[in-house]
Amino acid sequence: MEEKKLDLNTIIGFVLIFGILIWIMYNNQPSKAELDKKAKQEQVEKAKANEVKPAETVAAMPLNDSVVKDSLQLKKLQGALGSFAYSATIPSAKDAFTTIENDLVSIKIANKGGYIVEAKLKKFERFKKGSGQLVELIKDNNASLNVKLQTQDNRTLDTKNLYFEPTVTKSGEDQIVTMRLKAGPEAYLEYKYVLKAKDYMMDFVVRSQGLSKVINTSKPLDLEWSLKSYRNEKSVSYENRYADVRYESEGKKNDLGQGKDKSEILDEVSYVAFKQHFFTSILLTDKPFKKADLYSTNLVLDDKKDTIFTKQFRAKVPLAFENGEVNQKMNWYYGPTDYKLLERYNRNIEDIVPLGWGIFGWINRHLFIPLYGFLSGFISYGIAIIVFTILVRIVMSPVTYKSYLSQAKMKVLRPEIAELNEKFKNDALKKQQETMKLYNKAGVNPMAGCLPAIMQIPVFYALFQFFPSAIELRQKSFLWANDLSSFDAVFTWKQHIPVISSVYGNHISIFPILASIAIFFYMRMTTGDQPMQAPAQEGMPDMGKIMKVMIYISPLMMLIFFNNYASGLSLYYFVSNAITIGIMLVIKNYIVDNDKIHAQIQQNKLKEPKQQGKFQRKLSEMMEQAEAQKKAGKK
Repeated sequence: MEEKKLDLNTIIGFVLIFGILIWIMYNNQPSKAELDKKAKQEQVEKAKANEVKPAETVAAMPLNDSVVKDSLQLKKLQGALGSFAYSATIPSAKDAFTTIENDLVSIKIANKGGYIVEAKLKKFERFKKGSGQLVELIKDNNASLNVKLQTQDNRTLDTKNLYFEPTVTKSGEDQIVTMRLKAGPEAYLEYKYVLKAKDYMMDFVVRSQGLSKVINTSKPLDLEWSLKSYRNEKSVSYENRYADVRYESEGKKNDLGQGKDKSEILDEVSYVAFKQHFFTSILLTDKPFKKADLYSTNLVLDDKKDTIFTKQFRAKVPLAFENGEVNQKMNWYYGPTDYKLLERYNRNIEDIVPLGWGIFGWINRHLFIPLYGFLSGFISYGIAIIVFTILVRIVMSPVTYKSYLSQAKMKVLRPEIAELNEKFKNDALKKQQETMKLYNKAGVNPMAGCLPAIMQIPVFYALFQFFPSAIELRQKSFLWANDLSSFDAVFTWKQHIPVISSVYGNHISIFPILASIAIFFYMRMTTGDQPMQAPAQEGMPDMGKIMKVMIYISPLMMLIFFNNYASGLSLYYFVSNAITIGIMLVIKNYIVDNDKIHAQIQQNKLKEPKQQGKFQRKLSEMMEQAEAQKKAGKK
């Protein structure tokens, strides 16, 4: 009985102890509020652990802990990367970025590849003013920079796939980012970026240290740069027209041109520019690259579908070794294609702005750019175009006067020319000889009306190049046009209308219509004052009919062509033709007196004929020779 009682007491004791433990555990468990607080704290700690740290503190985070701990993984990396497997063992954040910026530009550099993965311009917006989208020349992997490394153990490595160790420092206001791809503690390939305050231009240096035993130094390293240019303007086709690769080779500036798969291999290249319409990315070098392999291709095959990118650009240049190391000093420019801004760098990069060659470029650089820059400095850009146009027409007014005066003289001689045409209608050569004698006797130069028009061609072409290149007009409004650098559409439609949409476009612009109306009346005035043309010879076109047709064709061509062009250019031609019409009306009604011209011509006929000019003399000699041959043939 005693044993049974003892056993029962023991059992009761265990039950009591277990019950006490259960009671203690129940009363000490955390409340719901405490559990929620703990869960939130764990989430915050987890987020901090996954957060990408800035470059200044990135040294405390290992690239990949398993690389150091797992000897098999390290061995595998050494098999693939050789000495550059060391770069995987140093402290670094694998997918981190370093951002440097000033008031003008923001640059983001990736640890992977060590190159720029974002270049954002802070003063410019895409498409239209107020869009809220800043112009980004580089973003979303549209650009890359790669150096091909040929190792001593016959490996070919691409730096764009390897991880660099970043360091950020400052020197005054200069921000310096140093990216090092390491093959050992004191052996590395280095990219050095230096961004200055209030400057689009960065210093860029590629150098090596202690790599002579790691990589093959018998031939230069290939630096490969590519960029797929984003569309930034309202019209992708218009923007694409001005996107190309520009360069300076052996002191000469040129471009690859438009179209598909344009390429060229050049010598002694000082810079390569991947130019868009109003923005550009430029790689410059202090010491010219010995060679440069450049490539460009058009990505806008259908401007209704291909609306994101304009061109694909590529460049490959050699980085030469000196004493077993590379030390190539270069510069990057990411910014606007602004002639005056680029000129201040004194590196010839202002020549990437397409202002025309020869006399056309000279007129733009030394006359139009300074003049328009001065005017737009204190009046609105649209009014500046009008004032600019008035000044140009005033300067050209003496040429207009001489042209009209020559037309007036020819008009006075119409009756006599008509008589000669009738008298020698069966002898074209004799008719030409007698006509030339009449011109010489009356003191009239038939070429005087053509020469002033020819003199205006350089001005016309220079302005045709100036307005599409003037970044000052970008997103500047005037009247109904909200962007003088693009078309001034007042009505648009989405439907594709065959022929009309492909030739004219899917919108109606007002300034081209006004310019076409003005040129119609101008041509009608000038053609109406031309002398009657001789009857068309057999097998020869009737120039009189051609001129009448051109009165209608020229305005129509302008209407179609300029509908998709910069509205600033159409505004210029409208104002220019309107002013020219006004000047000609003043000359006709108040300056040129047809009766006085007729009297003067009659007096000239009584005088000894003036000595013929070289051109007239040569023409007369040719006619006389032809007449002599004709007579000899009849005999």
